[in-house]
Amino acid sequence: MEIYIVRHGQTVWNIEKRLQGRSDIPLTQKGIDLAVETGENLKDTEFDIIYSSPLQRALCTAKAIRGTRDIEIRTDDRLKELSFGDYEGHVQEELNQMPGSTFQYFFERPELYVPAPNGETLEALCKRAASFMQNTIEPLAAHGFHRVMIVAHGAINKALMCHVKKHGIPDFWSGGLQRNCNVIIIDYTNGIYKVIEESKIFYVPQNKKSKS
Repeated sequence: MEIYIVRHGQTVWNIEKRLQGRSDIPLTQKGIDLAVETGENLKDTEFDIIYSSPLQRALCTAKAIRGTRDIEIRTDDRLKELSFGDYEGHVQEELNQMPGSTFQYFFERPELYVPAPNGETLEALCKRAASFMQNTIEPLAAHGFHRVMIVAHGAINKALMCHVKKHGIPDFWSGGLQRNCNVIIIDYTNGIYKVIEESKIFYVPQNKKSKS
């Protein structure tokens, strides 16, 4: 069974480098366009089902990729983004300089990251990601599913990959943060995961479009 893990399209807070987390920020027009283009380039790739975070930036991306095809989209709360608590809405550079903040470790040394008040730990994120993969995705292979899509967010998608790669928090960002509408492609056969591609895109990057 193939699994496509997709990060949502661009939002204004992505552009501003603000932490979104559970904040329900909509896609920009460019974010919608990237999702639509991704869907057009995947129109001949058959999917049995699409799972999505219920947050609108992910769900709108899932719907745009699906287009007019008859593919069920199921939302799952376990696919919501990491909760950044009181950090949400703040610009990342601001957090790096905030007294008492450990956000400077978030990408470089995630094992040292301590969430803000009302925030979620990376350990808790990985636990719900593993639950989703073990209890929802992996059983599909035994039921004859050939290809499924998961549309979610930057951190939760890396937590899914922690389960796939069987590594811990120090290697949380292995493979790097996905760009918007980037696709990770995985094979799951006989209970074994194999990463096929971690940085696949199904749209033409803007800088290449401008040269044509």
